[in-house]
Amino acid sequence: MIALQIKNTRQFMSVLLASEVFDEFLLESAELQIANTYTIDGHVNREFFGGDSEKPEYELSKWSELKPVCYELIKGKNTPVSFKFIMCVAPPRKDELLPDDLRQIVSSLVFILKFKEGHITITTGAALSGFTLDKSYEKIWDDYMKRFLDSVGISYEEL
Repeated sequence: MIALQIKNTRQFMSVLLASEVFDEFLLESAELQIANTYTIDGHVNREFFGGDSEKPEYELSKWSELKPVCYELIKGKNTPVSFKFIMCVAPPRKDELLPDDLRQIVSSLVFILKFKEGHITITTGAALSGFTLDKSYEKIWDDYMKRFLDSVGISYEEL
């Protein structure tokens, strides 16, 4: 698990809200403190959807689906007091990243995106469905997140 502080908040927000860079990540939850506090649960309400062909692919909504809602809440002349997004990779990407023996034990690879007092931090983590002494999934996930941010030109420093 690592914590990264984003160096350019304005650039990061533009990438997060006005580009497709994060669109394939899944949103578990969001909390936005602006004039009011808004909480978004990213878990899909399957009973909302009619036939099987309409049902979403995953248990969580893609960021691309909830990004417009978050953008509408955040935009404006005033900076949010704070926000927190908990996001994770989609199951196929998780399986690509992890070796076979860890795929069943690591149920999700997550990152927490927090904005407070003008700073954005990203903290990586993982949810496990079993016990393992092998912590290589942490290094794999941490390295992936750094490569991902580097590949899209987001500068950061480790805390």
